[in-house]
Amino acid sequence: MGKPSRIHPPLGPDNAWWWEQVAHGKLPIQRCSSCGKLRHPPRPMCDACRSMLWDFIEASGRGALHSFTVIHHPQFPGYEYPIVIALVDLEEGERMLSQLVDCERDAVRIGMPLVARIHEDPDGFKLPVFRSAL
Repeated sequence: MGKPSRIHPPLGPDNAWWWEQVAHGKLPIQRCSSCGKLRHPPRPMCDACRSMLWDFIEASGRGALHSFTVIHHPQFPGYEYPIVIALVDLEEGERMLSQLVDCERDAVRIGMPLVARIHEDPDGFKLPVFRSAL
């Protein structure tokens, strides 16, 4: 039996499109077609104008670390611990939770510039992660 894989997110009508774009190597941000407001995570209705019409833009992947936490427990199969979870201020103005990779825990600093990349697990699942831009 092989190594367990990461837990995959449940997919539904409000988020499946987002994961499809990530699988194609893009970092999408949902945009209201009526008022232009960006929103992440994806949801069916704009919180500014209540429109249910939307499209998306492709984010640059650049941002800055707003906050972070380090997860040690519980340890689930398919993950490497400790995990640094980052709250990233994207340059487009939205915030996104993700994993911070390729960065020693002691080097993590609030405000540090970050850049996204699409990580692919051994089972083919793709997700955006961030690393230091320094």
